Amino acid sequence: MAESGASPLPAAPPARSPLFRAEQFVWLTARVLEQRLFAHHFLNGGADAVETALDAYRNEDGGYGHALEPDLRGPVSQPLHTCHALRVLDAIGRCAGQLVERVCRYLTSVSTADGALPAVHPGQHGYPAAPFIPIVDDPPSDLLATGPVVGVLHGNEVWHAWLFRATDFCWQTVESLEKSRPYEVEAAVAFLDSVPDRPRAEAAADRLGRLVREQRLAALDPENLEDHPVAPGYVPGEHHFPHDFARTPRSLARAWFTDAEMERSLDFLADEQQADGGWPIRWRRWAPGPALEARPIVTIEALRTLRAYGRFVG
Repeated sequence: MAESGASPLPAAPPARSPLFRAEQFVWLTARVLEQRLFAHHFLNGGADAVETALDAYRNEDGGYGHALEPDLRGPVSQPLHTCHALRVLDAIGRCAGQLVERVCRYLTSVSTADGALPAVHPGQHGYPAAPFIPIVDDPPSDLLATGPVVGVLHGNEVWHAWLFRATDFCWQTVESLEKSRPYEVEAAVAFLDSVPDRPRAEAAADRLGRLVREQRLAALDPENLEDHPVAPGYVPGEHHFPHDFARTPRSLARAWFTDAEMERSLDFLADEQQADGGWPIRWRRWAPGPALEARPIVTIEALRTLRAYGRFVG
């Protein structure tokens, strides 16, 4: 029995609710980081525990490694790992201070000649990585890595010299896109949702939304996916839906879709929860470990998206 005056324990989610089923899946399969993230988002868990778990992935150079992003294995710092770490810090309200200053120094050290980030630094050579992630000696700048990082830093009002040229790269890339692919569009949205110049962001998002619809990058009818194209290089079934682009109703990408299209998308997302309580990954599975580690990440994102749109999760 709790002592008088002690804080009450958080109520457990209703049995057999989506959240209850997901909780069992997380305790069964997730890394410590995702266990603590789940507790933070859904069980009143503290931010300190999440930050402590995340710190295990941080390297002396200020970047993050150790397969934080499951498709890149090995200890070395990588932009994609560091992007993942910043998103975690943003989610728990800790994207500030000396920690982020060290991250920005790392970003500066691995940037390309135009001041942006490569998707994968050549330090990955010699360590396992997903076969669909190219590892080259002189990698180009990539919106996939740069856009979300710049977006998170702007969203948290971080000011650092690295941001100036990286922001310029994102603007130039987003505003010049003529043909794209879903993951690149998602990175563009992450940038546009937080960059300070809101009128310019809204104009760029409006143009990008028309491109998404013209090129059929979003599957608008989940019940007839066999009639919807998959982007070149993606595996069968690797579709992207309105909720993938607009993860919250506040996203600029929400305006790209009608209410009916978004409702169908959210219905599909809710129905994707599997018998074990977790959500599936839709990209290529290349090894058991990365797939196992990715599913709790995807599960937490699915629950957060459903909750953001007011759907019952438990």
